Amino acid sequence: MSKKIALVTGSSSGFGRLTAEALARAGHTVYASMRDIAGRNARNAAQMAELSGKEDIDLRPLELDVQFEASVNEATEKIIAESGRIDVVVHNAGHMMFGPAEAFTPEQFAQQYDVNVLGTQRVNRAVLPHMRKRREGLLVWVSSSSSAGGTPPYLSPYFAAKAAMDSLAVQYARELSRWGIETTIVVPGAFTKGTNHFAHSGSPADEIRLTEYEANGPYAGFGAKVQEVFAAIVPDDADPAPVAGMIVDVVNAPFGQRPFRIHYDPAEDGANVGFAVLDRLRAEMLHRVGLGDLLKPAKA
Repeated sequence: MSKKIALVTGSSSGFGRLTAEALARAGHTVYASMRDIAGRNARNAAQMAELSGKEDIDLRPLELDVQFEASVNEATEKIIAESGRIDVVVHNAGHMMFGPAEAFTPEQFAQQYDVNVLGTQRVNRAVLPHMRKRREGLLVWVSSSSSAGGTPPYLSPYFAAKAAMDSLAVQYARELSRWGIETTIVVPGAFTKGTNHFAHSGSPADEIRLTEYEANGPYAGFGAKVQEVFAAIVPDDADPAPVAGMIVDVVNAPFGQRPFRIHYDPAEDGANVGFAVLDRLRAEMLHRVGLGDLLKPAKA
């Protein structure tokens, strides 16, 4: 196994933090990026720095806000200056919103897309020129089973953004394969413990419409009911840590042997079946038009 230089976005908590620490423990140099290291995430950054020294691993907290191009570019330049290259990017940064779709303003939907979709585009535009120049690299996208599995209501902004990100990941895979850049899409299921998705989720800005749904009529109290039934299908022992372990396995795998899509879903919402069909249809279309080579990365 060769040592990789990895950038993980959204590393302050959840899948991002678990993945950053797991990759560092596996012997890689990991830039654990998060926003506002000097402020709201100062404690998280300090804990990571302390862990790095305590366990003698190479885990480096890094200021990076995926919503700002200047921040992304500065972070990328810092990594290149320090380490000379970026081998792996883990697109993990994301945010969740919970409530009836109608009660969210268009601006809230735009903000959700900005973090979960456009954030990946900013990072790619900063990093990919370096990977393409070397004709090697790996993009790992943390998707969601909601894009092809069973979904509960009241998570429309998040689910719509995650579906868009997954579609973007698929298209990027085709457009990067001839550059020798590999893609793996990780599809976690629902976790009500071990991540901060629900704890940090946003709420609808239009409180009047939220009240119209939640206080009266056929959807009164529906938000609480959704969370109750959603939590009930997730096993009590569901642990998000194996997602990080799977990402480590992907990074450690030899070129050409990395899976295009992997799943980890204790709730078994059927996304593995849905994506198997979608990915096969897409692959068959590429073969049909004579572009089947795009399904496998080209060796430099």
